[in-house]
Amino acid sequence: MQPKRVVITGMGCVTPIGNNLEEFWASLLEGKSGIRRITYFDVSLYSTQIAAEVKNFDPSPYIDAKSVRRLDKFAQYAIVSTYMAFKDAGIDLTKIDKEKAGVILGSGIGGLQVIEDQHAIIMEKGPSKVSPFLIPMLIADEAPGQIAINCGFKGPNMSIATACASASHAIGISFRTIRYGEADIMVTGGSDAAITPLGLAGFSQMKALSARNDSPEEASRPFDKERDGFVMADGGGILILESLEHAKKRGARIYAELVGFGMTADAYHITAPDPEGEGARLAMSGALKDGNINLSDVGYINAHGTSTQYNDRIETLAIKKLFGKNAYNIPISSTKSMTGHMLGAGGAVELIVCVKTIEEGIIHPTINYKNPDPECDLDYVPNKPREKEVKVAISNSFGFGGHNACIAVKKFED
Repeated sequence: MQPKRVVITGMGCVTPIGNNLEEFWASLLEGKSGIRRITYFDVSLYSTQIAAEVKNFDPSPYIDAKSVRRLDKFAQYAIVSTYMAFKDAGIDLTKIDKEKAGVILGSGIGGLQVIEDQHAIIMEKGPSKVSPFLIPMLIADEAPGQIAINCGFKGPNMSIATACASASHAIGISFRTIRYGEADIMVTGGSDAAITPLGLAGFSQMKALSARNDSPEEASRPFDKERDGFVMADGGGILILESLEHAKKRGARIYAELVGFGMTADAYHITAPDPEGEGARLAMSGALKDGNINLSDVGYINAHGTSTQYNDRIETLAIKKLFGKNAYNIPISSTKSMTGHMLGAGGAVELIVCVKTIEEGIIHPTINYKNPDPECDLDYVPNKPREKEVKVAISNSFGFGGHNACIAVKKFED
C-alpha cells in the first residue's frame, strides 16, 4: 500500500499566555511571558515560587459542570483544546466515519492534583471517603478515552507517557497511524497540570527549576548564559491530523503537511541528556530522512530549549553536529521562554508554533536572551520576532529517561 500523505487541518490550545490559538499566537509575537508567582497554593516554604499557570480558564462552554468535577485539569485542558481544534478544522462529527477516527494523546504526569487531594482525604478520614472517581481521574489515558467517548471515535486510542516528549511521540504515532491506513483522522497532542504542591516540591528538590522568584517574567531564559533552570507550566495542545484524501474530500482548509517523525533514546541517564547529543541528533536526522527532507531545506527549528544548563548546551551541540556550518544560518527559538515548560503538552504546543510560523511567515522570539553563552552561539531569534518565509520546520522534544522525538512539518503543496 502506498503511504498516505498526512496534513494538519485544525489546532486548539490552552496555555499560560492564551486560552485559544489566536491569543496564544499573538502573545508569542508580543514576547509576552506567562510566568508569575504561583497562586494555586501557598508557596512560602518553597525555594521556587514561580510557574506559568493557566489563567482565567473556563471549561463550561465545552464541559458540563458535573463532568468538570470528575475530571482532573489535565483532562479538561485536553478536552477543551480538542473542541477548539474541531471548530478550527470545520469538522462535522456527524459526517465522520467513527471507525476510522482515533485519539492518541501524551501526558507526562497525568492527574497529580487528584492524587494529592485524595491522599489527604484517606489520611484524615479513612479509605471509605476516597472518591470512586480517583482512578479514572488520575490515569493519563482518561483524556483520550473521554474524548473518544464524547465523539464516538472507535479507531486507535491510547495515551503515551515519555515525560517531556509525550505529546511529540503521540503526534508521531498518530502520523504513522494515518500514513499506513489505520485511520483517516486523528486527534493528537498532549496536556499536563503538574503545578501542585507535590509536583513543585519534586522538581525543586531535583534542583531543576529556576529560583528567580523576584523577576518571574525573566526566569525562563533559554540559551542565555545566566539561565538557572526551567519553569513549570500547565496547559494543553491539540492538532487534527487527516489523510490528504480525507481532508480534500470534505473540503478542509490545510495548514501544513506533516512529513517526518524521528524518535530515539539517549540510553545514558534518567534525567541528564547524553553529553554528546547523539540521541537528539539522531532524532532530528530520523525525522528529516523520514520526510525525505534535505538538511539545507530546514528553515526553522523550534528548540526544546528548556533554560537548563545541560539541555540548552547539548541541544545546541546536536544541531551543530547534524547541520554543520549551516547550523548558524537556521533561526531557532524556544517557546518555553514565554510559556514555561508545559511538560507532556510542550511538544504539541510547539508543533502548533511551527505550523503558525509556516502559515504567517513570522518567527517568534526567544525572550530574555541577554547574556550570550559561548557554548550556545546559534541564531536564537533573540527578543524580537522576525519575518521570514519558512517552508520546512522541525520541532524538538526531549524527556527525562532519555526519550527524544522530532517532528518535521512543511508548507503544503498539492
